[in-house]
Amino acid sequence: MNDPLQRAFAAASPRLSPPNTPTPLRSWLIHGGVLVLWALLFAMAFRVGNVAAWSVGLAYVLYDTVLLLFVAWMTLPILWPRPLPAVASATRRNTLGVIVASHNEAAVLPVTLAALLGQTDVPDRIVIADDGSTDGTAELLTTRYGLVAPAPGELSAPSTTHPSLFWLRLPHGGKAVALNAAILCIDTDTVLTVDGDTLLDGQAIGAVRRAFSEEPDLVAATGVIIPVCSRTLAGRCFQWFQTYEYIRNFLSRYAWMRVNGLLLISGAFAGFRTDAVRAVGGFDTDCLVEDYELIHRLHRHAQAHGLPWTVRVLGDAQAHTDAPSSTGAFLRQRRRWFGGFLQTQFWYRAMVGDRRYGWLGVAMLPVKAIDTLQPLYGLAAFGLLLVYLVRGNFGVLAPVAGVIGAKIVLDLAFHLWSVYLYRRWIGHDSEASMTQAFVAALVEPFTFQILRHTGAAWGWWTFLTGRGTWGRQTRVGLVDAEGVRRG
Repeated sequence: MNDPLQRAFAAASPRLSPPNTPTPLRSWLIHGGVLVLWALLFAMAFRVGNVAAWSVGLAYVLYDTVLLLFVAWMTLPILWPRPLPAVASATRRNTLGVIVASHNEAAVLPVTLAALLGQTDVPDRIVIADDGSTDGTAELLTTRYGLVAPAPGELSAPSTTHPSLFWLRLPHGGKAVALNAAILCIDTDTVLTVDGDTLLDGQAIGAVRRAFSEEPDLVAATGVIIPVCSRTLAGRCFQWFQTYEYIRNFLSRYAWMRVNGLLLISGAFAGFRTDAVRAVGGFDTDCLVEDYELIHRLHRHAQAHGLPWTVRVLGDAQAHTDAPSSTGAFLRQRRRWFGGFLQTQFWYRAMVGDRRYGWLGVAMLPVKAIDTLQPLYGLAAFGLLLVYLVRGNFGVLAPVAGVIGAKIVLDLAFHLWSVYLYRRWIGHDSEASMTQAFVAALVEPFTFQILRHTGAAWGWWTFLTGRGTWGRQTRVGLVDAEGVRRG
């Protein structure tokens, strides 16, 4: 990591600069309680013969239902959006730069750059952080975009055809390393990180710039992302499931944002106040989910220094991103995501239950503590159902079927309601349809949800062994979509 960022990171990260006290008792009790509760509930399967035998499943259903109701309640303001406050003419318009982290993304870079250069509010700077690409990236940037290759580690002169476009050539070190190098090169108030496989909608930059210009305390923000998969049969299925998953997830982020408890922003499309990112040391090069870890560090820094920083999700800033189109790619993605989540939860365990962080400390982080074992609860519940079914244990299956049926009805109502809310929030119709949402609610609990839990369980192996890497990424969704559009 670069020296200025390294010093700031060492001071801001609990991993390198741990608190003076050991892990607080409240954190031990919360995390340990989740595990002990699972063991006790799972043991019920071998001690009773009624619906209580499926207690681990009942707990899983109850937990998911409570979160669902919380999100439903906290997203109601979407129905009655407040008018935007009048902005004083003296409000300073923030400068905004974009960093496109790219490693062997020559196939999709033209799509990404076309979207950036075609914005209604064009960025002041666009830096291609070329992380040691060995495909046709260099040729693409020189021949198509008028850039002259700089020395390794240096920033190029501006493009002869697009004066806001620059090229930062780096040896391959990973996404976080490339982002940190670019953070030191960019000179704008706000910096937006965009993956090389992410396509911003035409109004996205304007929405992000406006939010940071109008809200001095806004330190990080994410836009709404829509997944795009390949046009194969498998790709269409994964896009279908992930579309509704993303809708629910972004509504959940809106809910937690309202209590200043938002932790998860999407690094594929994330805005940051540049000086704040530098103050906490940039991105963690050892974390599998560097964007998620950075938000924890920003919250921790804000609390330690009495700063009123906030994190938001912006419904009027939207983008499409390449998403996994096969079972293997999906499991690898969720393995990395969950492994990185566990890393971060462990490093920031002292914040769990800490009232000084408000809702973030007393609600969001304890929820995340439960989520560490959510795949264990989910897979155990599903496995027990299969055992009861094989054994023909209808004394347990009959009442359990009633519980599952009631949960599916509730999920169905929420699926349909979430699609309606989502459309109101983003301001236009989405790729989601009510009919498909209905079908997804019926099918997902026994298919896609099991796949998600399997990937998360694999993430536990990644966390415990420390063998996690980004892995090789195959980008097909945006390429296919662009081909269809041109055709």
